[in-house]
Amino acid sequence: MKIIRKNIKELNTFGIELEVNEFATLKDESDFSNLSKLNKELLLLGGGSNILFTEAPKECVIHIDTKGKHVIKEDENNVVLEVAAGENWHDYVLWCIEHNYGGLENLSLIPGNVGTAPIQNIGAYGVEVKDRILSVRLYDLETGEKIELNNQSCKFGYRNSIFKNELKGKVIISSVIFKLTKRNHQINTSYGVIKNRLHTDNPNIKDISNAVISIRKEKLPDPQVTGNAGSFFKNPVIKESHYKMLQELHPEMPSYPAENGVKVPAGWLIDQSGLKGHDLGGASVHKKQALVLINKTGRATGKDILDLAKYVQKTVLRNYQIELEMEVNIYPQSFL
Repeated sequence: MKIIRKNIKELNTFGIELEVNEFATLKDESDFSNLSKLNKELLLLGGGSNILFTEAPKECVIHIDTKGKHVIKEDENNVVLEVAAGENWHDYVLWCIEHNYGGLENLSLIPGNVGTAPIQNIGAYGVEVKDRILSVRLYDLETGEKIELNNQSCKFGYRNSIFKNELKGKVIISSVIFKLTKRNHQINTSYGVIKNRLHTDNPNIKDISNAVISIRKEKLPDPQVTGNAGSFFKNPVIKESHYKMLQELHPEMPSYPAENGVKVPAGWLIDQSGLKGHDLGGASVHKKQALVLINKTGRATGKDILDLAKYVQKTVLRNYQIELEMEVNIYPQSFL
């Protein structure tokens, strides 16, 4: 690994100009064990799709760019795959569909890399990645030792995992082990928006993927064109009593069942608060999908976007007594 000075604008999907003094690209898995020997404060960066930089990192930035997919075992019904952390997530999903491996099609077109998928426990249209993960392989940044955590040990939750909590900054994910189907795929059309997009009563995994891609392209801006990190806020889960109170005032409010209450779409709350298209500095709430904050001018700072996010939170709290939680990681945390 060679450490250089670098502008990482192209490595964060908000497209924010950032000059870092120490930067290295990790392309070979053998380099993972050497990270513990650098004796530096490290900041790990994958696809840069779930982080908002409000200032240039002072740490040594390690960009994980390892590649590789291979079959560990398979039978006539299922396949177990190991996929390197640096693989692009959407490319991997399309590769699975090409090989008729089912289970990830609802997660098409989500930005980022494979290694960051379990950290956030990415999810969309009724599917979470935790439902397809057998285990996660990682390196201890202090000792350089290899570790493998099974699904249960990852402590997956809604947009959450052990990697965002107890193990944050202590390990680096090297690869993810998935178990996918080869036949009798469990087609998930639980979200009506997918059903409405399908042109068949008997869809296959490619049909589902195409529908999801079509929906996402219509609603979400391409980060290659307009800087964004996809959904900026989590969909809040509120108490049943709170929901019933709000439903009396807003009978049209959509909702979904959740383990500990009722899930309400954050995008709807932001939209109904009149914030679609709202500008602040160089940042804006996207006109088509209020859940997305964008670098509208291409010159927005991280602080512009964070100030807009806090304004959205304040407005929704005032209107609905619901605290929106940011899904995107803020750097540094002290800015929150």
